[in-house]
Amino acid sequence: KETGLFLRKMLKGEIAVTPKTAAYMFAADRCEHVYGQNGIVENCEKGKIVISDRYFFSSLAYQSFDCGETLPYELNKNFPLPKYLFFFEIEPEKSLERVMKRSKQTGEQVEIYEKIEIQKKTYEAYQKVMTFYSKEEFSQMKIIRIDASLSIDEIHKKIWSIVQEMPILKS
Repeated sequence: KETGLFLRKMLKGEIAVTPKTAAYMFAADRCEHVYGQNGIVENCEKGKIVISDRYFFSSLAYQSFDCGETLPYELNKNFPLPKYLFFFEIEPEKSLERVMKRSKQTGEQVEIYEKIEIQKKTYEAYQKVMTFYSKEEFSQMKIIRIDASLSIDEIHKKIWSIVQEMPILKS
């Protein structure tokens, strides 16, 4: 989708926008993925399992330190909660080390958010977001914390051990 293409250019630093514009663009892109043709809602209504590697929690964390917490929350508060949220916890230094290693191996450009100062702010913001969504009022969503400092194989085994026990896969 065009919004996603725009965002990829922004993340690579090819297009500069204000933090508020970025928050609106991420929300617009998410809206298309959730409610657009062949989107998350449509697929869930067909009984399909939908897995997403990012959702609005990322916007709440990444945009909150530039825009404040209110704007990202207001832009994203009406998106449906997932049934399961896998929250990958990793220290910013370890995360960035992996990003840099991947970039060297693949030649991928490092994104604008992949700087240690931003990663530290984001880590703290994610902790606040997870604390907020751990409240009883959001109990329809199960938060599963994963130690992302483990090896890829260990993480895979942990996730699969949880996913294969989900009621939707048992029926």
